[in-house]
Amino acid sequence: MSKKYSNIVPTDERRRFIRHPLSIPISYTVIRKKHDVIEKGVTAMTANVSVGGLLFSTKRPVKVGALIEIKLPFKDKVFNVKSKVVHCAKSPETKLYDVGSSFYRFNDAFKAKLIEQIYLIAEYRDLRSIQLGREVSLEEASREWIERYAERFKRLYW
Repeated sequence: MSKKYSNIVPTDERRRFIRHPLSIPISYTVIRKKHDVIEKGVTAMTANVSVGGLLFSTKRPVKVGALIEIKLPFKDKVFNVKSKVVHCAKSPETKLYDVGSSFYRFNDAFKAKLIEQIYLIAEYRDLRSIQLGREVSLEEASREWIERYAERFKRLYW
């Protein structure tokens, strides 16, 4: 495998990262080593995200070791991240496959965490609107969120 796609998170260390629940629809494409597409645009739902990777549920199994490109949507934008499948198991409860993936590059991990923060800010905005009995703008919620949590987010990366 080329250095361009060397895995940033060793498989034996993936449990060291704190996982944060995140339930958003995604799609992924399974890619061969030379960027040939094996399976494109498969839909899934995330379960959690960490600095090291992403767990999602899907109707189809994905081979352990496969390189995948995940599309993480937010409003009118789509963020692409590359990761490697580190485990895949069928859930007896949901009958879906739980796929754990490990980010390939630091910037992929950063993008995923940034998207998580955007979703959390949107949820925080909804909560503050209910608490205050008025519509809180996304800008106002973002300022409050950053004041409260930016230092914690910063410690993850710098």
